[in-house]
Amino acid sequence: MRHLANIYRLGIKELWSLWRDPMMLILIIYTFTVAIYVAATAMPETLHKTPIAIVDEDDSALSSRIITALYPPQFTAPVRISHAEVDPVLDSGRFTFVLVIPPNFQRNVLAGRAPAVQLNVDATRMSQSFAGSGAIGQIVIGEVNEFVQRHRGATTLPVELALRARFNPALQSSWFGSLMEVVNNITMLSIILTGAALIREREHGTVEHLLVMPVTPTEIMLAKVWAMALVVLLATGVALTVVIQGMLRVPIEGSIGLFLIGATLHLFATTSMGIFMATLARSMPQFGLLMMLTMMPLQLLSGGMTPRESMPLWVQYVMSLAPTTHFTELSQAILYRGAGLAVVWTSFVALLLIGSVLFALSLARFRRTISQMA
Repeated sequence: MRHLANIYRLGIKELWSLWRDPMMLILIIYTFTVAIYVAATAMPETLHKTPIAIVDEDDSALSSRIITALYPPQFTAPVRISHAEVDPVLDSGRFTFVLVIPPNFQRNVLAGRAPAVQLNVDATRMSQSFAGSGAIGQIVIGEVNEFVQRHRGATTLPVELALRARFNPALQSSWFGSLMEVVNNITMLSIILTGAALIREREHGTVEHLLVMPVTPTEIMLAKVWAMALVVLLATGVALTVVIQGMLRVPIEGSIGLFLIGATLHLFATTSMGIFMATLARSMPQFGLLMMLTMMPLQLLSGGMTPRESMPLWVQYVMSLAPTTHFTELSQAILYRGAGLAVVWTSFVALLLIGSVLFALSLARFRRTISQMA
């Protein structure tokens, strides 16, 4: 009971220290509100208000049909330009696409010839250029076919493809971006908070005060773990209910409580990792550099941005030892697909084992560090 009391009181001290740090509080609020909203809405992967210009050298009924088919919100209202303006407007970045319809286009189509329509693309805008090239090609071909057939009708194909998009029927990128931003921010903030708490004590000289108190290194470390994990869990709950479900209207299929249990196991591992990194760094700038070297592979290779199956086999084996891999897996299963404990229990066990190993390594390193200070 004495050990539990010490862990509790030391954790309360950590919470008060965090409360007196306005920059950390601003970071927490921003990370779980504005950053999530921006990630969901500011960078759409689908076509949205894509700027397009048209060079219509035919000025026929068919070219007019093609132009009117390029309508908002996928595209901005098409702007008519001359052929001499194509290179200047692309060089200046005013338009992503410039569609050039040649002279006698309608006449050649009706005569059975195969006229070429030129699509100029600003490929520096990767997300829009890749999706837009295919979409514009389908629009042009569809309008030409309907014009030649002289009626709007679907072509009967020998095979019917029945497409069913589960868990995200409208293929909205905001559903994916917002939830994965929460998952990534949980990892990032937990490492920052615990690491900054230890470095702050070292810079302020309060570690020496702890060394003369009747507390053990295990109690000090456990206090930092539970206090910072509690802050992240509370912020996560607010983000899921207020920002995700309230502001963005993103449905959560599974149990938020089960997800928070998985997040707790993940925080046990990441907070231990933050303490380990703080014992290696001598100052906050050094800790920031370690964060950059650590967070990038953890987020890029965890399966949140691209499926792990598409990665090299050795990367999959290495990342199976990282807590972010299993946390991303259980998060997608619970939040997207409504999975229960029977599906995600293996990820829970993996996080518990990985967290125990990281905690033991961090504790050994922490004991060695404070013994040198003593």
